[in-house]
Amino acid sequence: MLYFAATGNGLYAVRMTYERPVLVIFHGGTGEGSAERMMATARVAAARNTARSALAAGFEAVIIATDDPGAFEPEFPGLLFDADVPGDAFDFAARLRGVVSRYGLEKPAVMGSGSVPLLGVDEFRLVVEQLEARDARFVTNNFFSADLTAWTPGDAIERCGEFARDNVLPRRLRDDAGLSPVILPRTTATQFDLDTPSDLAVLSLVEGLDPELAQATRPAVEAVERYRALMPFLCDRTAEVLVAGRVGSQAWQYLERETACRVRIFSEERGLATAGAGHRARSVLGFLIEEVGVERFFDRVAELGDAAVIDTRVIEAHLAVAPSREDRFQSDLLAAGAIDDEFLRRFTAAAAQARIPVLLGGHSLVSGGLMALNDVAWRENDRRLGL
Repeated sequence: MLYFAATGNGLYAVRMTYERPVLVIFHGGTGEGSAERMMATARVAAARNTARSALAAGFEAVIIATDDPGAFEPEFPGLLFDADVPGDAFDFAARLRGVVSRYGLEKPAVMGSGSVPLLGVDEFRLVVEQLEARDARFVTNNFFSADLTAWTPGDAIERCGEFARDNVLPRRLRDDAGLSPVILPRTTATQFDLDTPSDLAVLSLVEGLDPELAQATRPAVEAVERYRALMPFLCDRTAEVLVAGRVGSQAWQYLERETACRVRIFSEERGLATAGAGHRARSVLGFLIEEVGVERFFDRVAELGDAAVIDTRVIEAHLAVAPSREDRFQSDLLAAGAIDDEFLRRFTAAAAQARIPVLLGGHSLVSGGLMALNDVAWRENDRRLGL
């Protein structure tokens, strides 16, 4: 049976039921600032590359749920668009349920346009194999903060309680719908996300990228100098690197196992993004900034390590400052002059002037971003030594 769905390019026919796995990629709300536009372009390139990998791995189709179908031109076989209704307030749970129902998805998978951009055909093939199993189950890259979640049967989503974001979906599928979990192996490919310009800078260092995705990383190349300055410390037994923010145990274990340096960890405010109303964030680094100010703060940080990687969102939450997304993105690029928020502008300028390499970013930088950066560091270290 066929029905017709509207996109920015008119009407197209789709089947009522997809029995094989189908990937749904959400893309929207990208913003108008220069750094926001840079990230939007990169996320589109990542989503297109992801779609090609998923289709090659055995997904029957890829549906882009978006407010901007035209951003994904040119189209290619297997790529469908489900356009947002203009003027409607965005409700992720309702939007996802609507897509699953309209298309009759029996084995859906969902992710954001910047999620797990290094995931390749082999990893998507593993997801397909799990969805083709007979029992009810779900597959995810991270049970507590998912970037990719796939499940069967598709209508299990109707038994899930409300959820505002995709990262809590695995818990709903287990606790409310009774599905069995399958967690993908924790690798750089399954943990690296493209959320902020710091992630784009890391991605620009990765070899073998899809040409379209590699082209999209070029605007971040100007910020890469500090990343290159930090990488040798990861391979140096005499060095110490400070990592602060929402650092999970898996990232901590990875750094202990895969880096040569000593790692000083300040793990704070895990679950900040999903904390309930009234949660009051508290950070050791935030208290230090309150005591000594941002300039002396980075002097102290330089006494604690030869380089530093800082999840600034925890510090912002502690200090109760709420800069715009554009300001945060400009801070990740260490572009202090482009930041309106007074605190973040001063903090970013001090980070850029610090006597050690300092990287600023979000949660993804101190998790999959550091994993990817370490992979690149060892590749370049081995190449330098002729290994």
